[in-house]
Amino acid sequence: MDFVYKNPSALIEERVKDLLSRMTLEEKIGQMTQIERSVATPSVITDLSIGSILSVGGSAPFEDAPSEAWADMVDGFQKAALESRLGIPLLYGVDAIHGNNNVYGATIFPQNVGLGATRDADLVQKIGIVTALEVRACGINYTFAPCVAVCRDPRWGRCYESYGEDTELIKKMTSIVTGLQGKPPPGYPQNYPFLSGRDKVVACAKHFVGDGGTDRGINEGNTISSYDDLERIHIAPYIDCISQGVCTVMASYSKWNGSHLHSSHFLLTEVLKGKLGFKGFVISDSEGLDRFFHPHGSNYDQSILAAINAGIDMVMVPFRYQLFLDHLKYLVESGEIPLTRIDDAVERILRVKFVSGAFENPLSDRSLLDTVGCDQHRELAREAVRKSLVLLKNGKDVTKPFLPLDRKAKRILVAGKHADDLGFQCGGWTKTWEGMGGRITIGTTILEAIKDAVGGETEVVYEENPSSDTFASQDFSYSIVVVGEPPYCESGGDRQDLRIPLGGEELISLVADRVPTLVILISGRPLYIEPSILEKMDAFVAAWLPGTEGTGITDVIFGDFEFHGRLPMTWFRSVDQLPLHQEQNSYEPLFPFGYGLTSKNKVL
Repeated sequence: MDFVYKNPSALIEERVKDLLSRMTLEEKIGQMTQIERSVATPSVITDLSIGSILSVGGSAPFEDAPSEAWADMVDGFQKAALESRLGIPLLYGVDAIHGNNNVYGATIFPQNVGLGATRDADLVQKIGIVTALEVRACGINYTFAPCVAVCRDPRWGRCYESYGEDTELIKKMTSIVTGLQGKPPPGYPQNYPFLSGRDKVVACAKHFVGDGGTDRGINEGNTISSYDDLERIHIAPYIDCISQGVCTVMASYSKWNGSHLHSSHFLLTEVLKGKLGFKGFVISDSEGLDRFFHPHGSNYDQSILAAINAGIDMVMVPFRYQLFLDHLKYLVESGEIPLTRIDDAVERILRVKFVSGAFENPLSDRSLLDTVGCDQHRELAREAVRKSLVLLKNGKDVTKPFLPLDRKAKRILVAGKHADDLGFQCGGWTKTWEGMGGRITIGTTILEAIKDAVGGETEVVYEENPSSDTFASQDFSYSIVVVGEPPYCESGGDRQDLRIPLGGEELISLVADRVPTLVILISGRPLYIEPSILEKMDAFVAAWLPGTEGTGITDVIFGDFEFHGRLPMTWFRSVDQLPLHQEQNSYEPLFPFGYGLTSKNKVL
């Protein structure tokens, strides 16, 4: 075979070297470019040798597009890439961060903060396996997951994307990398990208580094720390990801001691690629280079110069691709960015493409379509919900547990918008970037699960906002009040007060003053609980953002399964204490890190 790079039997490094030797500068910088699907015309992909396409914030082929429609779209893009001079296939990237959450009908798992509560590395690995299958069913071969941030402050709007506040817990949860990509065999080269087959996806450890440690939890803020603390707390999980063969790492929007991560040669090149030996590629975050200067997007040439020379290999542009390519080409031709730096970036990108099997299998495998949202996958998500629930209070008298609930009670009141809102149950990064309320996909709400769980003689009364009249005319054995946060993401979730929003405290008071009450909190983080409100509750369960399988909640509150979850984050008494985590000397939480009860009020 004349073209070594087309020979699947050749060594990957030989294929990389051969293909790189055939590439023009324009083709090289095209490979370093990731663009949004809405601007990815066939001619743009083919003529510019674009390396990667993504769906920004869940951007879909059309509203409620099923997996088959995604596969049709991605295959169309791949065919355009294969028409380019060298026929280099694309990586197509999505934020599949709790299942293939952009796609209608996919299995939506609990957000990471809930998975952290499970402490179950095997479960998380299985979730990675299922997510990979449902992503590949769409023809997509790249996910921007996992987020291995160590969240030190719940005021951060991305808190729920973190598995928790403790580095050792995050390291344990990196098992999802092996689920997504497969397990490297014995003797596989150390720190070298790995992907085991067509049912796996390229993973991305993010956001390097310190994104969860910013001052006051401000998203894209400044992490103030020594290098030793940065390494001990925030870099450590990346070592576990790299040892599992993670193919890509995403740079963080945030700063470290005032310096942008996207332009940190020390952290991206000297530490990540040098000290840690990472051999995959480093990708920017979306419009990460546009954030260097004010106003947004200004001095773009200087931003490109700083980022590429710092060690960014692929740039998530995602819209201004022509301007990016023009500037990058000029900077290389003028000598400001060495060609050796470009070659290093492209080598890393091609290495991942060869490892992933994209050259041999660029198009979708339609046999995987039947796996999307199948019963087996939903059962795994249901198990994850069960194991993520943290019981924080069970009975006003600990010797008289309130849970499990009596499923044969005569009449039950269910209250709160979150009880019957699938979108609220899933949170941000579901269907859209910010998430949304309503019947956004296929799944089971908590109310539906309650109705399925109780006996045929039990009347379930649902009122989103009950009034005093509700109680005047009816007697209730007990109530289930479901309150919490609406969906949000990134900076839109930054909050300084952390009270239960949407009138949650008032609703709890109204109901719990009249009827014995279980409160279920749907949130991406610990929230402030007024002492008087906590006192009124008969039982209190943190359910995090459980995803589509609400039945996992009723499995536990009605006693079919025992409580398993333990807090992945410290539950603070007052926001004035924040940041508050277990390493501190003045540690006086409402509930400590790792706390959780069984239904018999034993501490787990």
